[in-house]
Amino acid sequence: MASVKPFKAIRPTRDKVALVTTRSYDIYAKKELNDILRMNPYSFLHILKPGFKFQKTVRGSQRFKMVHNRYCEFKENGIFRKDERPSYYLHQKSYQGTTFWGIIGLASIKDYEDNVIKKHEKTLSRREELFGNYLEVTGFNAEPVLITYPDDEFLSSLITKYRKIRAEYEFTTNKERTHLLWIINDQEEVERIKSAFEKIPTLYIADGHHRTASSNYLHKKLASQKSSRAHLLSKYFMAYFIPQSTLKITSFYRFVKDLNGLTKNEFLMALDEFFRIENMGDRFYKPSKKHHFSMYLDGDFYKLYLRKSKYATASVLEDLDSQIMFKYILEPILGIHDPSRDKNISYVPEIGNEMQLKNLVDSGKFKIGFGSYPVSVDQLKSVADNNLTMPPKSTYVEPKLRSGLTIYQLK
Repeated sequence: MASVKPFKAIRPTRDKVALVTTRSYDIYAKKELNDILRMNPYSFLHILKPGFKFQKTVRGSQRFKMVHNRYCEFKENGIFRKDERPSYYLHQKSYQGTTFWGIIGLASIKDYEDNVIKKHEKTLSRREELFGNYLEVTGFNAEPVLITYPDDEFLSSLITKYRKIRAEYEFTTNKERTHLLWIINDQEEVERIKSAFEKIPTLYIADGHHRTASSNYLHKKLASQKSSRAHLLSKYFMAYFIPQSTLKITSFYRFVKDLNGLTKNEFLMALDEFFRIENMGDRFYKPSKKHHFSMYLDGDFYKLYLRKSKYATASVLEDLDSQIMFKYILEPILGIHDPSRDKNISYVPEIGNEMQLKNLVDSGKFKIGFGSYPVSVDQLKSVADNNLTMPPKSTYVEPKLRSGLTIYQLK
C-alpha cells in the first residue's frame, strides 16, 4: 500500500514561473549558464550557483549555506510563496507531439525502506552522503524524483477533467516545451487521490535513485531528533508520480576510446563469436527490437544481431541489452570491467540527434560507438521486482521536470 501525501508547496508566483524554473543545473553549458545568470534575475540558477552574486566560485559546505541564503532571498522578495492548503499538483508537459502528465506529491521514506517503492539502480554511498548533507543545509527539495505506477482509472480521469480548466501555470520554454500545472486542494478530491494511491501495492523509481537515497540518508541522520520538525519533514520526499503508460524510456549510446589493442579486423572477428554482423556502409541503422544493436566504426554503420545460441533466460537481468553489451562486448573484447568508473567509456542519451553515433566517432574523440533498443517499462519493473540492478546508463527516462516548479521545504 503506497502512501502519497499532499503538501504545501513553495512555488513561483504565476507571473514569474517561466522566468524562475530551469532545467537541471548540470545540463547547462558554462556560457549558457552565465548568460542566463547575467540576464535573468529571477532564474532558479541564482539559487543553485550562489557565488555568481559575488563573481566567485564557492564549493562544499560554504556553497550549501549560500544556496540556502539565496533561497531565503527569493522567498523574502516574493518570488516564491507557500500554498495555504496541502495540495497535489497535476502537471502536464508537451513537446513535438508527445504529452506527459503526472501528479506531484510526497513519497514516503518508509515505503522506500519497506520496498513498496522499488529501485533498479545502484547508488554510491559518497553521493548519498553529499546530497543528503546538501538537503540538510539548504533545507529544501526542488527537483522531484520520477516514480511510475500501474495505470489507475480514477487517477487518469484527473487529467481529462483538469484539461478543461484554466491551469495555474501555462508557459512554454525556449526549448519549445509547454508546461501546465493545476493545483488540487479540494479536500474531497485530495482524499480520493490519497486513497487511490493506497490501493497501489508497488511504485517504481524511474529516475532519481540518488535523490531518493539521499533523502533516506538524511532521515537516518536525523533519527536522534525524532521530535524535531526537521526529522518529521524528512519522512517524505517530493516525487512526480506518472502512470507507466505515459513513461518514455530511450537508450544511451555507448562510446569507447580504443579497441583494447585490437585491429579493426581482429575486433570484428572477436565480435563474430557472439553476433551476426552486417556492414551497412554509410546508412544509419536504428535497432528495431531486443538483442539488436547498432555500431559505428571506421566510417561504417553496422547491424549486430545477438546469436540466438547466446540468448539467456536465467534472469531478467540477462535479458537486458545493456547487460548483453557488457557481457559480450565491453568486458571480454574491449576490456571494460567497471562500466560505471572506466574512463575509456562514455554515455550520451539517444535523443535529439541520431547522427551523434557517427559524429562523435568521426571527431576522433572515440574509436567506436554502440546503440541499443530501449528497455521496456515491464523490463524495468521485473528488474526491480527481483531486487536486481541494471548496468549504468541502461535507461534515459522522460519526462524531465524543471527545477523550482514546486519546492518541498525541509525545515
